[in-house]
Amino acid sequence: WNMKILNLKDVYENIENYLDKEISLEGWVRNHRKQKEFGFIEFYDGTAFKNIQLVYDNKLEDFDEITKLHIGSSIKVEGKIVKSLGKGQDYEIVVSKIKLEGDCPEDYPLQPKKHTREFLREIAYLRPRANLFQAVFRIRSLAAMAIHTYFQERGYVYLHAPLITGSDCEGAGEMFQVTTLDLNKIPKNANGEIDYKKDFFGKPSSLTVSGQLQGEIFAMAFKKVYTFGPTFRAENSNTKTHASEFWMIEPEIAFCNLDQVMDVEEDMLRYIINYVIEHAKDEMAFLDRFVEKGLIEKLKVVLNNKPVRITHKEAIDILMKADEKFEYEPKQGEDLAKEHEKYLTEKYFKAPVFVTDWPKDIKAFYMRLNDDQETVAAVDMLVPGAGELMGGSQREERIDILEKRMKELNVGTKDLDWYLNLRKYGGCKHSGFGMGFERLLIYLTGVENIRDVIPFPRTPGNCEF
Repeated sequence: WNMKILNLKDVYENIENYLDKEISLEGWVRNHRKQKEFGFIEFYDGTAFKNIQLVYDNKLEDFDEITKLHIGSSIKVEGKIVKSLGKGQDYEIVVSKIKLEGDCPEDYPLQPKKHTREFLREIAYLRPRANLFQAVFRIRSLAAMAIHTYFQERGYVYLHAPLITGSDCEGAGEMFQVTTLDLNKIPKNANGEIDYKKDFFGKPSSLTVSGQLQGEIFAMAFKKVYTFGPTFRAENSNTKTHASEFWMIEPEIAFCNLDQVMDVEEDMLRYIINYVIEHAKDEMAFLDRFVEKGLIEKLKVVLNNKPVRITHKEAIDILMKADEKFEYEPKQGEDLAKEHEKYLTEKYFKAPVFVTDWPKDIKAFYMRLNDDQETVAAVDMLVPGAGELMGGSQREERIDILEKRMKELNVGTKDLDWYLNLRKYGGCKHSGFGMGFERLLIYLTGVENIRDVIPFPRTPGNCEF
């Protein structure tokens, strides 16, 4: 065993260099078919999506031991890589020796058969070994790399926004409180209220729902910044697209208006799709075949079609005239439902759609008020097959209008005086957007449940592993 251990990924990428040569690998048994005089082991090492077949016969002195290898066991193997004569694989390894590194009992839960995704969630410590999750989590890794590469190559500064915060930028009620107070003996002040002065930070604090406000601070110093990290919502929602802990990408750009920020959204999405299709060919082919037929074509629609830009009013007008029965009737001044997004992207335009200039009453306080005094410079990017993927806006840079909006929406200015000061001390027009990373992954992989694109999902009533 003095041969250098290789990775399957390197072997596949440089196959001409290794063909008909002895190589050594370490990995796991995915399947094992044994016959009287020979056997086949489906082997993987986690570095490549494709498995490789190991072929052994009874000329090996430890043939009987090899036939007893269980599915799930970890092994070390030496053998010659040759072109395969059998169906289903291009290459195989003719084994010269195998060493068992870690045995696996016969009741190993991940047998080579079809398992439901619900069952695999229950064994989330083993599911990364399943084909589906080998594909999903490699794509998650690649998509994260694509995002960082996109922004870094374009001169953005990566900001680590705090995870614990004293301010709520999205409106109260959906935040996880952070405390070191003894919940069995909560200290009260003279008015009978919780005495937060005795708490760790001396005031109420929570897990963040967004790094946007901190992003604005840094944009006023570095011009172009982005955050990419976990965010938390204490929302008791059990849908396929909601989780209590998820990752967000939030760029913030100074001297940038709404049209310019849409250009960034469009450019970034194309870059990520191209990057993943190029770097995860085997994984994408697998997902296209077994998870969502036509997945790659769906993504190519975004690559090949320029997004349409329409106002919220125009979108509602189109929906109201549509020859389609909607469950939720489209109305001016109201939000778009999933079915509305689907109609606009998949039937009417057959392309991604930017919906701009939203009614001010259904959007956040920091979005720039338009001249009509009724709408704000907000934008949602809708894509075929997923609906809303990104949401952004030009931020309100006029301090008097921002203060007025905060009063209207009952947003406390005391904790956000620094946010107002950003407008006072050399402020400028600026814009940004947010994209839920898991929502992007649902779109890229065709796996429709957020619980299956997060390694260890945190949802109401569920905090395992």
